[in-house]
Amino acid sequence: MVRKIFNTTGVEPEVDKKPELQEIQKAYETIRDKIFMTPVVLHENFNVSNNNKVFLKLENLQKTGAFKIRGVINKISSLSIKEKENGLICATSGNHGFGVAYVCNMEGIKALVVVPENTPESKVQHLKRFADVEVRGKTYLESFYYAREIGKEKKMTFIHGFDDPYIIAGQGTIAIEIIQQIPDIDCIIAPIGGGGLVAGILTYVKNVKPGIKVIGVQAQGAGSMYWSWKKGRIIELERINTIAEGIAVKKPGELTFSIVQRYVDDIVLVSDEEIKNGVQFLFDEFKIVSEFAGAVAISAILAGKIKIQSKKIVCIVSGGNISLKELAKNLS
Repeated sequence: MVRKIFNTTGVEPEVDKKPELQEIQKAYETIRDKIFMTPVVLHENFNVSNNNKVFLKLENLQKTGAFKIRGVINKISSLSIKEKENGLICATSGNHGFGVAYVCNMEGIKALVVVPENTPESKVQHLKRFADVEVRGKTYLESFYYAREIGKEKKMTFIHGFDDPYIIAGQGTIAIEIIQQIPDIDCIIAPIGGGGLVAGILTYVKNVKPGIKVIGVQAQGAGSMYWSWKKGRIIELERINTIAEGIAVKKPGELTFSIVQRYVDDIVLVSDEEIKNGVQFLFDEFKIVSEFAGAVAISAILAGKIKIQSKKIVCIVSGGNISLKELAKNLS
């Protein structure tokens, strides 16, 4: 099955296939020496509901502070010299941009990162250390359209944040590590924005250990994948409103949606208040700093949204790029 996705140089989108199991295994060989194998931790006294054992996969400790670097390294490694020569451009709420900026800085490639207006100032300033940055658009989708057009004009290669098979395959390497670290895991819970993370996990898990449940979590105020999954077609939200700007996406990707629609076991929504509770819990109980988008998996468990009993569950803490000032402001 093929999908049109905007992920290469030029006016027309490239047509690419869904990533397969072997692409994720190949991606891991490509990136494993360039990333951290992030730890999985269990709080012995944390048995919050239904006799489950709940583990945390700490991608907030990943290079650049989030899982996004996995897909970015895999994607940029696939590019030709010609595709890199005029530089790379991306649209992002922060973490994808950190990955692109970091890799480009290491390889001496010019990078332009476009972020929406709701991106925290701390993220913008951090991005400016490694790349050119433009703040453009009220939402990620508006930033995306702008970046794509500017990329065409300047003949820069556009690096999609989620709807790209190389990006998805890179994110799927998290599942390889989780199964290595906890071979008898029963369930993986992952945040969903555009869907690259959960699509990669689903592609690997459902082809290696299909009995493992994979549950996605979205912010209630930005449930584009949730409603698309419910309706059986891609839904673009009229507006989004959530504290979790890292997963505030009005419209899921075509490629990611097709994978989620085929494989996902469930998707649940969490409110901003429930997300704040998750961030607070991670700090209080584990001394873990998570951005709001990064905490939605554990937030769903704390809010009683995950209806599983006596199982081993891994919650992905997907990112930790948040300033103490912003954390204090929103949790006070």
